[in-house]
Amino acid sequence: MNKGITQKQYLKLVPPTEEDARSSQMRILDALREKKIPSVFTLPALQKLYPVCDEAEYKVTVSLAWDGTIWQVVDLEAGDTTGAHYGYAADLGSTTVIVRLMNCSDETVLAEESEYNRQTAYGTDILTRIFACKDKPEVLEEIRACTMETFAVLFEKIRKKTGIAPSDVLSMVVSGNTTMIHFLLGLDPFCVFSSPYAVRADRVGFLPAKEMGFSMKGCVYCVPGKSNYLGGDIISGMIATELYQKDTISVFFDIGTNGELVVGNREFLLCGAGAAGPALEGGVVKTGMRAAKGAVDAVKIEDGKIQCHVIGGGAAKGICGSGIIDLLAELFLNGWINFLGTLQPERSEKIKEDPETGEWCVEYREGLNFYQSDIAEFLRTKSAAYTMVEYMMRESGISMEEIDRFYAAGAFGKHVSKESAITIGMYPDMDRERLICAGNTSLEGAEKILLDRTRIEEIDRILEEMVYIQFGQVSDFISMMAAAQAIPHTDLERFPSVQKKLEERKQ
Repeated sequence: MNKGITQKQYLKLVPPTEEDARSSQMRILDALREKKIPSVFTLPALQKLYPVCDEAEYKVTVSLAWDGTIWQVVDLEAGDTTGAHYGYAADLGSTTVIVRLMNCSDETVLAEESEYNRQTAYGTDILTRIFACKDKPEVLEEIRACTMETFAVLFEKIRKKTGIAPSDVLSMVVSGNTTMIHFLLGLDPFCVFSSPYAVRADRVGFLPAKEMGFSMKGCVYCVPGKSNYLGGDIISGMIATELYQKDTISVFFDIGTNGELVVGNREFLLCGAGAAGPALEGGVVKTGMRAAKGAVDAVKIEDGKIQCHVIGGGAAKGICGSGIIDLLAELFLNGWINFLGTLQPERSEKIKEDPETGEWCVEYREGLNFYQSDIAEFLRTKSAAYTMVEYMMRESGISMEEIDRFYAAGAFGKHVSKESAITIGMYPDMDRERLICAGNTSLEGAEKILLDRTRIEEIDRILEEMVYIQFGQVSDFISMMAAAQAIPHTDLERFPSVQKKLEERKQ
């Protein structure tokens, strides 16, 4: 039985006779009804009935796309083409967009590509983009066009790699935060930021791909959100980790430009969100870049020398999120920065003053510097991340000892070193076995929904059970963040494993 949001059915039909003069359309619909697939035809599929049915002697493959209510016949092909059944899963991030092409017939990944979101031309952070289009519908349309252009670039990259174009694909599932979905649909997003935070739409469901400007044959399903700051990317994360089905309590933490947090199990789901900053995805770091060929993604300092791993080998072009976390951890453990993140020039000749700007920096690779301002930006991001977790645990009355699993999600989360993230105080100091680097759960959840539409019913239950907390309305959040800006934290006793490492280094 096909469980996805699309399916292809190969039908061997009896051609019309004088005794049975049913239309080609009804022959197909009747055959599908026998398979318990009630359907309706779209106009493009009706227009293919002739000559496809005649030329194929009524041995045809019908492509069907679910629209949330009924199966739509969206294409007709001669012969058995059920093996060529494709769908897209997409993570529409505010900094990076990722598209994965799936072969839905055997559930294999055919290709995956990422690209900087072209919306960043209107601001690296979401708020700048929101204000850019406030009461300016023409700018909103420009930002939407940037979003569509990003998808077009990704589709073309995938086509070059696989030979499969968007017109060969049936449907797409898109996960994104509430603002990103507003931009994708051309909806004014100022409501996301302004009181009473009632967004324009948060459960748009299935929309015809062609109406949106895509050339897929079926629909685009936008994963629903819970609130202004808790969008479909987090709901996708719930689907990916299945936290909502577990008996034990888990924490789900997706950190990127925003930080979103869910604590709970099958009985309760407590959630919250807040701004973290684009530093984790290399968005504001001077030599920052996303995790692609040429990015430094891992760093070690041994005997006073910085050793870097570069994705794809060869010359380094910049540093991505996981590399930044490693670099900061190593700088701290080796005393090249103090607990406030201030560079200590006497500790290494690699720490120098930039002759052009006068700013202190560390040369982590020849010609590539990490600046004092980069460190400050990153520490603001990590302090926001840690404080969200600290506050949520305090609010729920749950201690870290009660947490069975801590899922660290986000595009860089799959590759980040747990040790480095704990060393700088981004993640709590806990049993490493219980800390799961879950990677891009927004994309993984989108894929699961693409391949299994019953997940959509589970989303309704997740949304009903979620209780949302606004971090921005917490009176002591700023003071909690200030304490967390130190490395790993002002209160070092919260990080016994880091304390131990520092003591060992002194010996």
